[in-house]
Amino acid sequence: MGDGAVDDNGGFAGDQLVTPWNLSISSGHNLLRDPHHNKGLAFTERERDAHYLHGLLPPTVFTQELQEKKVMHLIRQYEVPLQRYIAMIDLQERNERLFYKLLVDHVEELLPVVYTPTVGEACQKFGSIFRRPQGLYISLKDKGQVLEVLRNWPQRFIQVIVVTDGERILGLGDLGCQGMGIPVGKLSLYTALGGVRPSACLPITIDVGTNNEKLLNDEFYIGLKQHRARGEEYAELLEEFMTAVKRNYGEKILVQFEDFANHNAFELLHKYRNTHLVFNDDIQGTASVVLAGLLSALKLLGGTLSDHTFLFLGAGEAGTGIAELIALQISKQIGVNVEEARKKIWLVDSKGLLVNSRKETLPHFKLPWAHEHEPVNSLLDAVKEIKPTVLIGTSGVGRQFTQEVVETMSSNNEKPLIMALSNPTSQAECTAEEAYTWSQGRAIFASGSPFDPVTYEDKVFVPGQANNAYIFPGFGLGLIMCGATRVHDDLLLAASEGLASQVTDENFAKGIIYPPYSCIRTISAHIAASVAAKAYELDLASVLPRPNDLVKFAESCMYSPTYPNYR
Repeated sequence: MGDGAVDDNGGFAGDQLVTPWNLSISSGHNLLRDPHHNKGLAFTERERDAHYLHGLLPPTVFTQELQEKKVMHLIRQYEVPLQRYIAMIDLQERNERLFYKLLVDHVEELLPVVYTPTVGEACQKFGSIFRRPQGLYISLKDKGQVLEVLRNWPQRFIQVIVVTDGERILGLGDLGCQGMGIPVGKLSLYTALGGVRPSACLPITIDVGTNNEKLLNDEFYIGLKQHRARGEEYAELLEEFMTAVKRNYGEKILVQFEDFANHNAFELLHKYRNTHLVFNDDIQGTASVVLAGLLSALKLLGGTLSDHTFLFLGAGEAGTGIAELIALQISKQIGVNVEEARKKIWLVDSKGLLVNSRKETLPHFKLPWAHEHEPVNSLLDAVKEIKPTVLIGTSGVGRQFTQEVVETMSSNNEKPLIMALSNPTSQAECTAEEAYTWSQGRAIFASGSPFDPVTYEDKVFVPGQANNAYIFPGFGLGLIMCGATRVHDDLLLAASEGLASQVTDENFAKGIIYPPYSCIRTISAHIAASVAAKAYELDLASVLPRPNDLVKFAESCMYSPTYPNYR
């Protein structure tokens, strides 16, 4: 091609650079490639006339309902869950509203596809299924320029950020930069289940390296190929990030910390909870959804929360977070201090029961749970000694609730409450079938990942799923709609009570302690209303005057995935 010739893109060849946005014109071609506005075959004749779409689409016009039916039919053809995940992400990148319409209308079927357990496998293989960047990547290379990186994001009005550093992805460990699947998945649920607009959501991964040798040796790994930064270097990058977020998006931006390792999770929450609107789903969200399950289970178990004894397997973020919220609820119910309420709650870690004699070797977040007792080395012995009425697993290690453990729980209790909360399904402390069979159908069971209904002696048991997806979308919506500036523990208690109130007598008759996901938007609206009401009560809300009907106000704030009409 000679000097001054025009290349195939319509620009001048040679040394002259072509800037792609100068070539763009407002056209139907661009509209079809914009996932926020694309409707595919659902563009009407009038819209095709007005936006130069004739000839760019086949002549037929589909309704959104027909598109939904077609896509669901295609997704159901895939037998491998990861293929379904990829199909859903592809749809999200082509047609955002149709993606959310599917997720809202088929939430029970698609939640396990876009979130746990499939999202865990997606993160493990994120490098190989990575097609188009989603979210914002901030790495150690960006130190000193984090604010500029944030400003590269095209949307200016952000209300929720979900951020991870990828060190503790579900029960799968350090996945480094590939942990981006978690913030992306969480924010999909903020929109589908909580009604927060997609354009107001920002997924972020902070890449400080990885200690996963397999990833470091993988030529296709998409993150920084170095071991994790620790100490001052790490703290400085996070401080710069939190400062930049507040400067760029204001005081009321909600920052949700996700899948940070224990040591950083507690430190970050403690450091920023009084200066920023922050929430840790692993510590606080898990605690709130489990407390909701306990509150509703009391209808089946009888008594009040303070009448029960709780034993946890796992004393990390989730275990201590749940335990603390239970203690807070007990202290408020019976008017004792939290220290006294904690005595009803026992925790077992990898070295055995937390007891006073171990205090010198325990990290700070475990110290409140070290009670006066002889050392106990195993979970089974702890169940025999403590005689808990409620057994909760947050260990991240599968099959720890053995037949002997479940049988001992059942011999001590008419209706043992067993919650196997570790994700994904392979890491659950026991399966639903094991819990019902080993307890001879007497257990009340809930898990973190979904299990199918179980038939035992001609009776069908429907396991509850203590999934954070019940809480964080409605919780976030509640914070946003009232303009909250800080997260107070009482807001978490309000969210738990809001969720528990949505369980019906019909649910209880089947032994279900969580409401069905098919009503999730209604549930989220009630949780949002409960959270907002408590925020107004505590003078943490900035949207004034207070709306009279908070449930209706929550519903009015929710994003609708139904197609708009374009002029």
